[in-house]
Amino acid sequence: MNVLVIKANNRPAAEGVSSRMYETFMEAVKDAKNLNVTTYDIFEEDMPYLSQELFSAFGKLQSGGELTDGEQRLLAAKQKAMDALTATDVVVFAFPLWNLTIPAKLQTFVDYVYAAGFAFKYDAQGNMLQLMTDKKAVFLNARGGVYSSPEAAPMEMSVNYMRNVFGGVFGMEIIGEVIIEGHNAMPDKAAAIIEEGLVKVTELAKNLAYQPA
Repeated sequence: MNVLVIKANNRPAAEGVSSRMYETFMEAVKDAKNLNVTTYDIFEEDMPYLSQELFSAFGKLQSGGELTDGEQRLLAAKQKAMDALTATDVVVFAFPLWNLTIPAKLQTFVDYVYAAGFAFKYDAQGNMLQLMTDKKAVFLNARGGVYSSPEAAPMEMSVNYMRNVFGGVFGMEIIGEVIIEGHNAMPDKAAAIIEEGLVKVTELAKNLAYQPA
């Protein structure tokens, strides 16, 4: 089984909880013989933001025009992300909640792969059809506040957004989630909260090794 791990936090593990979740996951699967695990570090990849440059490039591809260096760079980055997602059976996202949403770099990855004809399409009646129902997704998320309460849940736009994109639009089966929350809000309990979450990450990773592709 091919597993693509999207590392979406460049903070050191001593400071970033989702970075620790990533490292914990990788440690747990390192000896899994039936898993082919690849990391896609979005802070190390060359990932320019989407802009008019992309649409200009699409127009030139259709008309036979010559692409600028910037357009070629953007198309190459977008294609690399799409190729990585195409090649995987399971995609694991390790990401934080930053300012109520996902990091801009992770948003750029989503923008690259959120494409009609690739992740979804429309039928003759205008209905959306999911094109990635053969793939699975796992979310490893950390958020310093408590957003699972009814009062705060509507403000949480990281995990909810990722569920809607990869589960709702793309059609992936979400086979696991570990959310570590409240460690900043309750510093006296932070060590226990984080440790409990990391144990769950390890358990999820071990279970993944036995998942059918």
